[in-house]
Amino acid sequence: MELNELSHSIIGAAIEVHRRLGPGLLESAYRACLAYELNKRGFRVIKEHPVPLVYDDIKLECGFRADLIVNESIVVELKAKSVLHPVDEAQVLSHLRLLKMRLGLLINFHEVKLADGVRRVIHGY
Repeated sequence: MELNELSHSIIGAAIEVHRRLGPGLLESAYRACLAYELNKRGFRVIKEHPVPLVYDDIKLECGFRADLIVNESIVVELKAKSVLHPVDEAQVLSHLRLLKMRLGLLINFHEVKLADGVRRVIHGY
């Protein structure tokens, strides 16, 4: 499955989770439910994947974690807050760069209409 098709499938699963749960819950609840929904649809999902930081010859364990990695291809960062900030997109871009991946999705479940809270983030375009 190519990246655009995969990202549309992830967004569709997120919309289903949001439709059933609505806004107002904790990010951890959406992460668990979205991972379940994606697994149910046949996708491979890694939750809270460690993001290593390598500086020169040292590998730093800084505690960075990507919320979800889907099919080893797309980083999915989830939020549940009133407003997304530029630093949220920067976080996804940093995860993409450090994981050497190309496409990320930033999804804010605090929106009334989830489509308003979805951003695609591309590294190396």
